[in-house]
Amino acid sequence: MFATRERQGALDRLAIGLSGLCIVHCLASAVLLAVLASAGGLLLNPVIHEVGLVLAIGFGIIALGRGVLEHGFMMPAAVGGLGLGVMAGALTLPHSGHEVVYTILGVAILALGHDLNRRAVI
Repeated sequence: MFATRERQGALDRLAIGLSGLCIVHCLASAVLLAVLASAGGLLLNPVIHEVGLVLAIGFGIIALGRGVLEHGFMMPAAVGGLGLGVMAGALTLPHSGHEVVYTILGVAILALGHDLNRRAVI
């Protein structure tokens, strides 16, 4: 049981780390776009965002889903799902300040869901 909880915590920590990398990417893209338009074009490639969302969804399903099965609390998964939805919605917006704001908001909500999942006790 302890090894499973430890593994679950590791998955949530990894997912929180991925959320942090996403925030760094979004902020770096915005800054680099403002400073160096040519470098910003590479970082704002839609494929990077789509792959990042797929990774976030994958970690969310694994970590948050296992959490529901282990501790039975739906709130972390619901919060994480909301964050994923906001992130996915941000992909539909044109590259502007709004897309960055919504992406960062979604990532923060998703990270909160993973943190709630990590802290949940049976």
